[in-house]
Amino acid sequence: MNVLSKGMTIGLVLQLGVFLLGFCPAASAARLKDIASLKGTRSNQLVGYGLVVGLNGTGDGTGTKFTVQSLVNMMERLGVHVSKDQVKVSNVAAVMLTANLPPFARVGSKVDVLISSIGDAKSLQGGTLLMSPLRGVDNQIYALAQGPLLVGGFASSGASGGGVSKNHPTVGNIPNGASIEKEIPFDFQQLDDLVIALNQPDFTTATRVATVISQNLKDVKAFPSDAGTIRIRLTEEQKTRVVSLVASLEQLQIELDSRAKIVLNERTGTVVMGENVRISAVAIAHGNLSVQIKEEQNVSQPSPLSSGGQTTVTPESKVEVKEDDKRLILMSGGATLGDLVKALNAVGVSPRDLITVFQAIKASGALQADLEIF
Repeated sequence: MNVLSKGMTIGLVLQLGVFLLGFCPAASAARLKDIASLKGTRSNQLVGYGLVVGLNGTGDGTGTKFTVQSLVNMMERLGVHVSKDQVKVSNVAAVMLTANLPPFARVGSKVDVLISSIGDAKSLQGGTLLMSPLRGVDNQIYALAQGPLLVGGFASSGASGGGVSKNHPTVGNIPNGASIEKEIPFDFQQLDDLVIALNQPDFTTATRVATVISQNLKDVKAFPSDAGTIRIRLTEEQKTRVVSLVASLEQLQIELDSRAKIVLNERTGTVVMGENVRISAVAIAHGNLSVQIKEEQNVSQPSPLSSGGQTTVTPESKVEVKEDDKRLILMSGGATLGDLVKALNAVGVSPRDLITVFQAIKASGALQADLEIF
């Protein structure tokens, strides 16, 4: 894959492509674990609500009613009876908690927690999260979070209203701040078959995965169900060693296949071309018309011994128009990516001009690739 970014010439990209082809003959091969996942072994998102205390006057304002109500409810549960009118929350902030419950997580395992302010707090720096439950989509509690926050920023302000801030002081995290309290049941031993899901569905890649598995693992039969899944039927003996079987599957080298695609970013001038890009017979003309205007000031002196003469300045404009007419390139049908880059290099287009050239080739019907513009 070649990348044409702003400030990079086509010739440099061509040299980079030759280098990669020369030293990375298996660049299109990847481990199965990097291009697919095992169906059923995915992470689950958790969310929760909590209070951060101990802030140095940078918490929510008194008008944030849900923070006041949450603080009153918490103190009631702790046996402290207070009135809403007696509570000031300048040192307290209401926050939302998010975390990911990884597959095979067991009770007592730790996961990271991300904390984000939902009120008008100015900063969470120095705060401590009180014990807060984290729930799944089924509204069941799967983890409990608590601990001091790490905030990668700060905010300071003066009495007159001026101040300075860095990064996002209203967002923090607690590494290993949540303890798993409930597991998601999943038993490998109860599986009748393994289903491998490709990250990028493709019929050719799915067929290659099934072929590689059947050829490299004894007594393992795999077949593609569709473009995104490969199914392996487990025997009674294989059910007793599913973990080692999955470990062997993960290390298999798969040669990937994908649709021909060119990605264009008009804002940055970035162009990414896949290796399967092909073009039909086409002539590419890229005219470069330049108009140059020069303004010069000429000084006119009076003749010697003349009376009443004055020195005057007369402006003079010079206009030059140049057009390069040696930019017609003829390409034969079935040209590869290397041929295309060589031709465009000969034309001398810049990365931004390259976007226009590709759009014109696509419009002519000569480009056998998808154009994705963003």
